[in-house]
Amino acid sequence: MSSIDAATDVNAQAGSLWGKAPYPVLIADAHGAIVLVNEAAAALLPKARPGARMSDAVPEWLATAHTALRVPHQGDGSAVRSGPVDDRIFEGHPTVEDGGTVLWWLVDATDHLLAQEALRRERERTAFLGKASNLLLSSLNVDRCTHVTAQMAAEHLADAALVVAPARGDRLPLVTCLRGGTPLTSAPSVDPESVPGLAEALQGFPPVATRWVEPSTVPDWVLPEGFGPAGSIVVTPLPGYGVPAGALILLRRTGSAGFIPEEEVFARLFAARAGAAMAAARLYADQSAITDVLMRELLPPALHQVSGVDFAGGYRPSEDHERIGGDFYDVHPAITEGAPSLVVLGDVCGKGLEAAVLTGKIRNTLHALLPLADDHQRMLRLLNMALLNSHHTRFATLVLASAVREGSSVRMRVTSAGHPAPLIVRATGEVQEADTRGTLIGAMPDVHAETAELFLAPGETCVLYTDGFTEARGGPMGDALFGEERLRRVLSECAGLPAESIVERVQMVAAQWLGKGRHDDMAIVVVSAPRTHHLSAVNGRTRGRFTA
Repeated sequence: MSSIDAATDVNAQAGSLWGKAPYPVLIADAHGAIVLVNEAAAALLPKARPGARMSDAVPEWLATAHTALRVPHQGDGSAVRSGPVDDRIFEGHPTVEDGGTVLWWLVDATDHLLAQEALRRERERTAFLGKASNLLLSSLNVDRCTHVTAQMAAEHLADAALVVAPARGDRLPLVTCLRGGTPLTSAPSVDPESVPGLAEALQGFPPVATRWVEPSTVPDWVLPEGFGPAGSIVVTPLPGYGVPAGALILLRRTGSAGFIPEEEVFARLFAARAGAAMAAARLYADQSAITDVLMRELLPPALHQVSGVDFAGGYRPSEDHERIGGDFYDVHPAITEGAPSLVVLGDVCGKGLEAAVLTGKIRNTLHALLPLADDHQRMLRLLNMALLNSHHTRFATLVLASAVREGSSVRMRVTSAGHPAPLIVRATGEVQEADTRGTLIGAMPDVHAETAELFLAPGETCVLYTDGFTEARGGPMGDALFGEERLRRVLSECAGLPAESIVERVQMVAAQWLGKGRHDDMAIVVVSAPRTHHLSAVNGRTRGRFTA
């Protein structure tokens, strides 16, 4: 059968479709000659007429596809080809008949491809925003957030990016990054008003449209070194939590495609995430600075020998509140020579900042009551009144201990207000409990407490501690209490040791008992009567061997 006969046969089979087909359809023989063209194809391809050659009448991509179908083992009769026709994209769907005649159905795929491209871009942008959020929120370091913002913006949104922080005096903190480069920090003395829209962005106002900004007016300090003239610029705010976190400047070189409105909107979406992360980092930095100030005031002091009495202390905050806890202790030296020094050890109900504030209030109140240090009962009553008159709903337990050197011994008076009674470690290794007890502070209008008097011979100690030690859970199974009996055994083994050594020993044994388990705050203060003779002492204060 000839190619014309084959074409006629195809036309006969599909003749009824030609007039109805909404798609351009043409038939070409095995030699590349056009045999038949429907009206839609003739309108789309004016040169496509019966008898014309495909190479002369149709776009190159379609002619090449037709030629490939004629070569054995090279063409795939079921494969779809696509390419441009004027400003549209068409798909060519071939049907190969016997003899090499091919029927081409041309389908306008422009809108479909545009939708696919839009979906691809949207997926890429969503993935980018997700990645940006993860990177930005993975750190609460302000500098890292700023650098990540500049670097990601330069890599994905522009040829260069600047992150501008709120001005500090006459300085404008900047982080500049070129695509493929490393962020650079600077703080030039420049005027944000010199960049259109920057001053407004730093105040949180909506961005100025890019088409209103003339790139040639951008000052040199905005352009990174070696960047060249700017061809397009975007200035958008970095929103924070009520206060703007700064502004983002995006730059594209001359010759690069300018920013389109869709890209400006996407830049604002990125800026919103970056601004939130930077604001959170700054908020954390501010809170951390406040916490540091509090901690300098609230951390227990370093203890040493005072008026011939050895003092040592140790504090370990709970793992849940590693920086601020509810346990505290203080040693107040005697106001006058020969008067007793006052030791205070306490445990405030709860943890965190509120407990820390109450701890500070208790310590300041007790410091103001130092002239009454000899009268424990009165101090506790006045402290209780002060706490009841405040807005705090928390309470505390306390131990007050007065210590004064008398000859080679130390005379002590101890008063417990709802707190575990102090333990006395005798030179023989015997551990005794001080006979004192009382009601806690800040819970009831009246407080009652009993004061115990005791003497420490040289080498003997009095141990004040919080229940973080006795209630620590650990051991072989991880759930057993450390308990008071175990604490007594440890202290018995410490008989005759210096005060600092006892603190270290108790803390070490408690840490071994806990392992990696959770625990409450743990505070301990040891008051010791020094040995009479020290063989390796300097001013009677260093560690060494003692004589009996």
